[in-house]
Parts: sequence; structure tokens; C-alpha cells
Amino acid sequence: MNIYINRAKENWVVDRFRREFNEYNYKTSNNYFFGNKLIWLIAPWTWRKINPKYLNSNKVICTIHHIDEDKFTGNAVVEFKERDKLVDIYHSISLKTTNQLSRYTNKEIKTIPFWANQNLWYEIQNKENLRNKYSISNNDFLVGSFQRDTEGHDLITPKLSKGPDRFIEIVGELNKEKENLRVILAGKRRNYVIHRLEDMKIPYRYFEMTTYVQLNELYNLLNLYIVASRYEGGPQAIPECALTKTPIISTDVGIASSVLRRESIFTMSNYKDAIPDINYASEKIQDFTIPNGFSKFNDMLLEK
Repeated sequence: MNIYINRAKENWVVDRFRREFNEYNYKTSNNYFFGNKLIWLIAPWTWRKINPKYLNSNKVICTIHHIDEDKFTGNAVVEFKERDKLVDIYHSISLKTTNQLSRYTNKEIKTIPFWANQNLWYEIQNKENLRNKYSISNNDFLVGSFQRDTEGHDLITPKLSKGPDRFIEIVGELNKEKENLRVILAGKRRNYVIHRLEDMKIPYRYFEMTTYVQLNELYNLLNLYIVASRYEGGPQAIPECALTKTPIISTDVGIASSVLRRESIFTMSNYKDAIPDINYASEKIQDFTIPNGFSKFNDMLLEK
């Protein structure tokens, strides 16, 4: 393979995927070679940073992580159509995204979930020591959410695709059942959820800037992780919970149905009945771990 993978440079998951591809699978090039290269737009929103002559003279694979239907209008559609003229094949990370994408392009679409890095995400056996480290009582019931929930333009408006309003509804119901409920938050732009938790007087701990080591520990602290999103690509919390054996329930977004048991997937009308199954998720995620998770990517890239 003679491949160039673009970068987001946003401290987001695609930059980690690019590093992992280089470290564990295949060393890609940092330079363009005119007309003899495969260009992988793993961060599609940065495609304009690449000179059009390179996109025109090389094969182009473009990853679409997800399409937020509520925002895919106007300029977003125009931008997609312009980029679509330069793309030879699309990579989608879930069947749901593939179904969305097929409505907007006639190009070939390969559906391949991203690999899961078991070197970063793993179970920590001694939960008592871990809770002592964070000064958390063993009696506390910890619910986690590690994804942004607030739009960046004002740090007030909820990012509805991530379902923070749904998360709050579920946590509010759990709080009625569990005296010792605590919420563990991580990541940037958690303003909406924090404001709502404070209004409801639900205790929380917030870890805005974390390392992968600390985030792995936070997963291992939890009694429950909730994905309440309306639209998602992964989300990465699903494979990360599967690898750390963190109990998780999720809406039917992204790769949820590929990793989680049906009983762990909920709608807002039946979330009280959702049941985590850590053993099922742990077994299913093994197909995506390194190096297994690279095989379909390598097939896709070699085909082109």
C-alpha cells in the first residue's frame, strides 16, 4: 500500500485511529506523491486542506462517521456534493450510517467498524482499590457519560444528536431509585448536562481533561454507562465499555447492535427494561480488537 491518511488535529478520535494504524498495522506516508497514492480522508471535514490536484490524481477513500439528519441541510449538503465528486469509495463505520449515506451518493460504500485497542481499554480487577484512589464510596452507584453534550458555538445549547436531554431523563429516574447515585462525566463541552444535574441536585464528578490511563480507570469505576444518542458513528464508548467490561445500555445507534445484546439496547419508551450484559459485549468485541480489526481495512485499501 502507498497510502496517505489526513489528520483532524483536533485531539479527536480520528487522530488516535491514524496513530494506531501507523503503530500497529501499516506505516503510512506523511507526503503526497502525485498520481501514485491512495488518499484516505479519515477526517472528511478537513478535505479542503488537501490540494485538489492530489485528490483528482489519486484514488480517494472517504470515511463518513455519521450523518446528523437534523443538520444535514443547506451548506452541509453543498459541501458533501462537492467532495463527493472527488471520492472513489466511501467507508462507513456502521450499517446505519451506510443506509444514510446511500441516499446521497451512488459511489460504492464499504461498511467496516473501526478497530478496538485493547492496549488502551481493559478491565481493572480491584475495584475497591480504584474507588479508594478516587475517594469514592463502594456504596455509590456510579453512572457515566464521557461524550460532549453542548454545541460549541455558545456552550449552552444541547447537542441533541448526543441525546443529553435523554441522558438527564434516565438519570433523573435512576436517582429516584438509588439513594447513592453519582454521575461521572469526562470530556469537553459538558455544560448542558452539568447545568441540569446541578438544577436537579444530583451529585457529579467532572474530569474535563483526562489521559487514556485515567479514562480507562473511570470506565472501571462505573456501575452503568449510558449512551442516549439520537445519531452516532460509533460511539467509541461502546467498544471501550466492552473491553473494560463496563455495564452499558445504549440506544440503537452506530455499532450498538453489532456489540450489545438486544436487551441492552433501548428506546425512550423502554429504557427502564434495558439490561447490561458485559460478558456478551466482551465476547463480541474480540472480532474488532487489534490486529483482528485491521483485516477488513487492509482488504479495502488493497482493493483500491
